[in-house]
Amino acid sequence: MTTGIHYHVVGAAGTAMNAIGQLLAGAGAVVSGSYRDLDRGDELLTIRKLREAGIRFVPQDGSGITSGTEAVIVSTAIEDDNPDIVAAQKLGVPVVHRAAMLSRQVTDKQCIVVTGTSGKTTVTGMLGWTLTELGADPTVVNGGALVNWSNDGAVGNVRMGASPLCVVEGDESDRSLLEFSPDWAIVTNIGKDHFGLEETQSLFEAFSRQVESGIVGELGSIPKPAENVQRSFSGTAFEYGGVPFRIAVPGRHNVENARLTIAMCEKLGFSLPSISSALSAFRGIERRLQVAGRSSGGVTVVDDYAHNPAKIRAAWESVASSFEHVVAIWRPHGFGPLAFMREELADVFADLCRTGDRVCVLPVYYAGGTAERQVTSAMFVDDLCARGVAATCASDYDDCIRQIAGSVSDGDAVLSMGARDPHLPELASRLAAEL
Repeated sequence: MTTGIHYHVVGAAGTAMNAIGQLLAGAGAVVSGSYRDLDRGDELLTIRKLREAGIRFVPQDGSGITSGTEAVIVSTAIEDDNPDIVAAQKLGVPVVHRAAMLSRQVTDKQCIVVTGTSGKTTVTGMLGWTLTELGADPTVVNGGALVNWSNDGAVGNVRMGASPLCVVEGDESDRSLLEFSPDWAIVTNIGKDHFGLEETQSLFEAFSRQVESGIVGELGSIPKPAENVQRSFSGTAFEYGGVPFRIAVPGRHNVENARLTIAMCEKLGFSLPSISSALSAFRGIERRLQVAGRSSGGVTVVDDYAHNPAKIRAAWESVASSFEHVVAIWRPHGFGPLAFMREELADVFADLCRTGDRVCVLPVYYAGGTAERQVTSAMFVDDLCARGVAATCASDYDDCIRQIAGSVSDGDAVLSMGARDPHLPELASRLAAEL
């Protein structure tokens, strides 16, 4: 029971951090939050929704912490010299990682952790939605907002349920999924992203030893194959175990996501026909192949969170199968990730680009703190051009829109991709309006 206890969340408007704030507030705690960009005058829609949920925002200067604060909650991205952390240390207030706090909140529940290198946010949303529609009434904590649950007053990535069942997304990027010892787990896939392949494999194997009842996907039971698959950008129909399914989200990768969801629901005792009916109403995750709009000139603008090679490939192939040309916009989400995956990223763009396709690269997103700027967007564009990709650099959003405006026509798609930058959805909306 957390009623009346005060928690302070540092960086509460980030996707992972706003979820723990909502969960604690929903459990009756008093929650305050600080967010670096809010201090710079950038009040995002997410912050306004969190205020509606009762979370009070204060400057990130240590003033939100008192001796009565139960804990200050942080992510791995928060530096040790952050004023809120310094204040907590002076007052003797515990500093707790968000995953450790989330684990504490679900320790007495029947917990399903969804993790993996790619696809975990969508599968968490698919599973949480389907179990809700099936009447299981789960608590759901996700890194991305469900389109079904997002509205003017709700972020859409957290659902407070009354049953013992909960579904949470587990993050491998900072190894924090090891905070969990769940009843069940889904491991979507294992690949190089934040770590090399061998290190990533070892991490998921260590996690698998902490799962009590069983795993679906990698390192566990493999779902039945999807048969008679018929894909379009408006959705996909297929059969699973002889039962027809239809999902309203495009892409081959979403068939795989659905298979994992269906298999886990089967493990929990639900029938395939009832799972099919429940899953059919799932409308997707915000910024996962989300149509931002269609221009008057017949150009479709699609917004996606893709930032690593596997996610870029999945998004691009889903769009390219339905549109004559793809004009891609990509924003690297950090100097470190760009340097770490430079070759793989350049190779995937070179492999995906067809004649008539092109790529516009925005400056590397910098959220503050320390970063070694070993590789810039201009250097990466040189890599792409050397591989025969029609690629250019944009200095900012306005420059990007100018470049794109003269290179698209009826039947084309603009695919805007990138993580971390909270304003990328606004860029996609502007493109749809201005093209």
